[in-house]
Amino acid sequence: AGAIAFEAGWVAWRVLETLAPRADFDLAAAPGRLPEGYLRLNRAAPPFTLTSQQGAALRLEDLRGRVVLLTFAFGHCAQICPATVKRLEAVARELPELAPRVVVITLDAWRDTPGTLSAIAERWALEPQTVLLSGDVRAVNATLDAYEVARQRDERTGDIDHPPLVYVIDPQGRIAFAYVSPAPRWLVDAARRAALSDS
Repeated sequence: AGAIAFEAGWVAWRVLETLAPRADFDLAAAPGRLPEGYLRLNRAAPPFTLTSQQGAALRLEDLRGRVVLLTFAFGHCAQICPATVKRLEAVARELPELAPRVVVITLDAWRDTPGTLSAIAERWALEPQTVLLSGDVRAVNATLDAYEVARQRDERTGDIDHPPLVYVIDPQGRIAFAYVSPAPRWLVDAARRAALSDS
C-alpha cells in the first residue's frame, strides 16, 4: 500500500515538475496545516550505516532521541534536490525546541562518493547540522530499496528521475509520516506530532 501511495504521489509530482520549487520560499506564507487525525505510520525505519560529509560513519540509531527529516537527493541535480533540502532546513529552523536533524541520503553513490559530499554541501550552502550521506554503491542502493525510493537512472547522463520523498522519523526510530513533495507547514506539524510519544 505504501509503494502504491508513493507511486501516486510521484505521478502528481511529475505533472507539477515544471513548477520547480524555489529555495528562497517564505515558510510563514505556506498554506495549510496537517489535518487532525492524519494517519501516523509508526513503522520501524530501516537501519543504515553510511558515511557523512565529515567522513564519519553515521547509523540511524545514532539519531535516536531526535526527530529526523529524511530525504533523498543527488549532487548533480540543479534545482529540485537542493530546493527540497533547503525547505527541510527551513522547517527545522521553525522547530528550535525539537532541533530535528535533516538527513539526506544520496541517490547517486556512483558520483556522490563520501569524498565529494563536503563539496556538495558547500555548493548547496547547507547548514552545518544537515547531514549528507553516501557510501558503497551496494550499501546505498540497499538503503534506498529498504525505504522504497522509486528512482530511475539514465545510464548515459547519470541523472536520476525520482520523487521528492520525505520521511519524518520519530525519536524512537519509527517512520511516523511519509510524504511526496510535502507542504512545509505539514512537515512542521508532522515533526511536532512525531516528537510526541505514540505507541
